[in-house]
Amino acid sequence: MSTKLRAAIVGSTGYGGVELIRFLLAHPYVEITSVISSSASGAPIADGYPHLNQIVTERLDGIDIELIRGKADVVFLATPHGVSIDLSPKLLDAGLKVIDLSGDFRLKDGQVYEQWYKHKPAEASYLDRAVYGLCELFGADVPGAQFISNPGCYPTATILGLAPLAAKRWIDLKSVIVDAKSGVSGAGRGLSQVVHYAEINENFLAYKVNRHQHTPEIEQAIGRLAGEEATITFTTHLVPMTRGIMSTIYVNLKQARSEDEIFDLFRSYYEGRSFVRIRDKGKYPGTKEVFGSNYCDIGLSLDSRTGRLTIISVIDNMVKGAAGQAIQNLNLMMGWDETTGLTFTPVYP
Repeated sequence: MSTKLRAAIVGSTGYGGVELIRFLLAHPYVEITSVISSSASGAPIADGYPHLNQIVTERLDGIDIELIRGKADVVFLATPHGVSIDLSPKLLDAGLKVIDLSGDFRLKDGQVYEQWYKHKPAEASYLDRAVYGLCELFGADVPGAQFISNPGCYPTATILGLAPLAAKRWIDLKSVIVDAKSGVSGAGRGLSQVVHYAEINENFLAYKVNRHQHTPEIEQAIGRLAGEEATITFTTHLVPMTRGIMSTIYVNLKQARSEDEIFDLFRSYYEGRSFVRIRDKGKYPGTKEVFGSNYCDIGLSLDSRTGRLTIISVIDNMVKGAAGQAIQNLNLMMGWDETTGLTFTPVYP
């Protein structure tokens, strides 16, 4: 292609923003034309991220709609929750494509958003416009869209682990238990006591028990697939590692199924989906096996004694859970192969 798509990244000094930079620099059809930060405008991005020295030479722009419109065709919003509510409508009204990595437009019910995120919700018309971009499940909605709401990290791992079973209605959606763990990069680059080295090192803790804001996002997606309401128990834990999410999911089958049937279902459901890999029987994925990549690896184990199925789903929270999935959405939006710029082998060890 002769002319590259011009991309701006708002929130370039956060972990999600800098991961977008890493992937977009290798994308054959995209040129980064603006890196934007409201807190560090005017400074070279390498001041905060020395590993980008002589790779990204631009100074950080401030948030200026007219400036962005003059520089970009698509804008990635790697901003904290609450920022995109006001910013996304302005960018859309300026004729720009928007891919929002925050949670501000994932939930279609504004009241549910306000309950879980403790922010005033966006206008209903913009919530309706936002396409929920979990590519493996709802990718048909993405081509030609102007506004993508990128799924959350925990929901991506969990929904992909549950989707085949929910779509087939093989499980009781009122008894799903999700035990999820994340590395500390999911908390962002901002300082807080919980991610202080002395607090998290050699520690393992649960947080936001029964009140994590990703709960309704998972329920919304699973309910959409199943055509019925889903209610889950969702507990999150912080692990002393930098990257990775493991979502261990326990489900009750509605009727007896063999392990072969379950494996066949998962393999057929994700056939042709390049970034979802189903492990063989007796093999279970670890977070290091997807580190730095856009893969989601899933392992399965049926307990014939209880009739309960255990699903283990792992992703890199910064890639498949954020920047990689956003670029996967961009690829589908533009009509490109969805793997473009994303075929990195996981970093190991």
